[in-house]
Amino acid sequence: MKHLFTGTALALITAAGAAQAESHMADVSACLITKTDTNPFFVKMREGAQQAAEEMGITLNAYAGNVDGDHETQVDAIETCIANGASGILITASDTSAIVSAVTQARDAGLLVIALDTPLNPIDAADATFATDNFLAGELIGQWAAAKLGEEAANAKIAMLDLGVSQPSVDVLRDQGFLTGFGIDTKDPNKWGDEDDPRIVGNDVTAGNEEGGRTAMENLLAKDPEINVVYTINEPAAAGAYEALKSFGRENDVLIVSVDGGCPGVANVADGIIGATSQQYPLEMAKLGVEAIAQYAEDGTLPENTEGKDFYDTGVKLVTDEPVDGVDSISVEEGQELCWG
Repeated sequence: MKHLFTGTALALITAAGAAQAESHMADVSACLITKTDTNPFFVKMREGAQQAAEEMGITLNAYAGNVDGDHETQVDAIETCIANGASGILITASDTSAIVSAVTQARDAGLLVIALDTPLNPIDAADATFATDNFLAGELIGQWAAAKLGEEAANAKIAMLDLGVSQPSVDVLRDQGFLTGFGIDTKDPNKWGDEDDPRIVGNDVTAGNEEGGRTAMENLLAKDPEINVVYTINEPAAAGAYEALKSFGRENDVLIVSVDGGCPGVANVADGIIGATSQQYPLEMAKLGVEAIAQYAEDGTLPENTEGKDFYDTGVKLVTDEPVDGVDSISVEEGQELCWG
């Protein structure tokens, strides 16, 4: 995967100046603010950021919300980072609109703010976004599910297990990408839940965890016990959905698709619990983010977007052992080599 920077200022300094550079970078600090500190995705993100910070000799301070959706704790963390004189902030925002005011304060104070994984609303509220193409991630699993069903896709009964009622951008992009890939009209692409296709049984929210996935699946099965396709915002929600289906004796005749590519999720693909998942790369996002803050602190350089996109694309691959024509994918074995968590 191509890195954003061909080298850092540190890499270009001669040996004679290395001690001076190290002393300079020791005064540089970065903040990582994630939605939670328990989701394996964010755990790996923190590991990647810490590794990059240690390599560059800068200080990393990590913060997290108590649960996905804990906006207030994230605002408090931003204010702490400003007060501590951090050079930059990496954030996965729980509420992509409400956080903008706090982000603006940070940027006005001279901090570089990079959104990781979840674009802010609007996206240019941050200096840069390093993320999976979340629409593409959803589109890949939608295309796969439709191809897997074949002609029966026209008669599908789909449960949409989303993230939260505030509909953060990552939630909307994956949902709308899945529906687009499946061939369903999304109406307003900037929100989920306004579709009128009769194949959609309904939407429910999961908070991105297993318990939420189980409850949401139970709610939608009560609405229509013949659901045969389940879209899930992430793999913990997918695991919960599977447990609910199992309690109804439906675990073997429902197609579950998801997004993340964590090692437990890829294992669930291997076990047939999830049919296919779109794998993203949180360690790469975090490492690039720390590199960007270090370079900004060194010479004021701002990150650049991937050509043709309004963010820096850190990649996505569909993982399944049941490939379909017309949809690029990698095997579970390949997914296990690249997984995290």
